Amino acid sequence: MVVYVALGVAAITAVAWTIAVGFNVEVIARVATVLVIACPHALGLAVPLVVAITTAMGAQNGILVRDRLALENARKIDIIVFDKTGTLTEGKFGVVAIKTVKDLSEEEALALTAAIEGDSEHTIARGIRKSAEERQLSLPDISGFEAIKGRGVKAIYDGHSVYVGGPRLLEMLKIDLPNELAEFERQASQKGQSVVNLVEEGTTGSRVIAGFALADVIRPESKTAIQKLHEMNIEVAMLTGDSKAVAKVVADELDIETYFAEVLPEHKDQKIIELQKQGKSVAMVGDGVNDAPALTRADVGIAIGSGTDVAIESAGIILVKSNPLDVVKIFDLSQASYKKMIQNLVWAAGYNIVALPLAAGVLAPFGILLSPAVGAVLMSLSTIIVAINAQLLRTHRL
Repeated sequence: MVVYVALGVAAITAVAWTIAVGFNVEVIARVATVLVIACPHALGLAVPLVVAITTAMGAQNGILVRDRLALENARKIDIIVFDKTGTLTEGKFGVVAIKTVKDLSEEEALALTAAIEGDSEHTIARGIRKSAEERQLSLPDISGFEAIKGRGVKAIYDGHSVYVGGPRLLEMLKIDLPNELAEFERQASQKGQSVVNLVEEGTTGSRVIAGFALADVIRPESKTAIQKLHEMNIEVAMLTGDSKAVAKVVADELDIETYFAEVLPEHKDQKIIELQKQGKSVAMVGDGVNDAPALTRADVGIAIGSGTDVAIESAGIILVKSNPLDVVKIFDLSQASYKKMIQNLVWAAGYNIVALPLAAGVLAPFGILLSPAVGAVLMSLSTIIVAINAQLLRTHRL
């Protein structure tokens, strides 16, 4: 565009000066000055230089940018949704309490549950297996392992079906907790602990025979990250498949106003759509396979580096260090990058708006005329200023 403008100004300059003084060396000097002083380089470098520096700064701060547009859109975000497990929390579960029916010991229940969860990659399953290993329990033989998406797992033990899962599993099987296990779950939920149940299918129907309370540690950086996001006027929400009681405990501790509990994996992206229908620009932070649709659906998808490959491939930005505080850096870097781009574009455009008429000789009546040599110096100076201004972005501390 600048090239066409420069050529147009050069043509007008040639005609105007030829009419004014006749065609001579001065006309050629004016045209040459216009063509030399025009600087498309400054406009061409204004944005790419900032992009390159921003990408490098992100990498230095543990932020891997896979999609440049995701980083640019981050400055427009109204609300950021965090998946709880593995994102706001460390995702390292451990069994802290067990409650069984009268004819089953804690060791037998834990051993059977660990065996059923033997082929599951869920964080809770790993926590159960780890607890069984710590107690050096011998696991019984099971067969027919089957994952029930968003609800739990199923297997065959001693000729009958057994299940392990949370509230959604009981809902699917249409069974209620016995009074003693319901009280156990209530007390565990008040402490922010997740509860899974061991269900046995018998001749008279299915029944819950044990409950396991598992604790997950909130990342120490999570509260600070959310506080800083609030200071940036960004709303924070939490998404989890845990019970409402557990979600409320975590949300209250982290000062999160909005939370979605007992959300099935296939419904996570629906929560993002609901927020978008409210006119909000939404960012999503997650780490699991089940988070992939929501990460793709969000305006900005952010994956935890320690998460699954599917989540990482679905996100535009990856937190290499798996630190929630790096989410704050994303928004800070996006805003700083945008400001620097605008500064460069304003300078590059402003320079050409002023320089071209000056080179054409609009100030000739006042005795001010630029030579082609001076035009070349100003053109080079304009490019240098844009480059230096872009480099100053490196001095910004995230």
